[in-house]
Amino acid sequence: MSLEIAADSVPLRVDGSGVVRVGATRVSLDTVVRAYLEGVIPEEITEQYPTLQIADVYAAITYYLKHREEVDAYLSSRQQHREKVKQENEARTNPVGLRERLLSRMKSK
Repeated sequence: MSLEIAADSVPLRVDGSGVVRVGATRVSLDTVVRAYLEGVIPEEITEQYPTLQIADVYAAITYYLKHREEVDAYLSSRQQHREKVKQENEARTNPVGLRERLLSRMKSK
């Protein structure tokens, strides 16, 4: 008996906003890699994100390990984007007194 070895495609896709997602889920590559780097094993990742398939998690981690420089650059750019959005949101909304304003609105209803 012989074993036919065929390369499976990597279960990663880029969504409309440029975010890399794992498998057919909305879970981002960022999430899986961050968990892996924090020491979370693939089985635990699938427990935390039940829409993920265990094989897809292993494949995403394998892709990360084989393409570490490119993925790290992607993750870095995503972090910079998150920081920029956070700063824009904070500049647009003054958080000082927000709790009091919301409580006041609730009382007036």
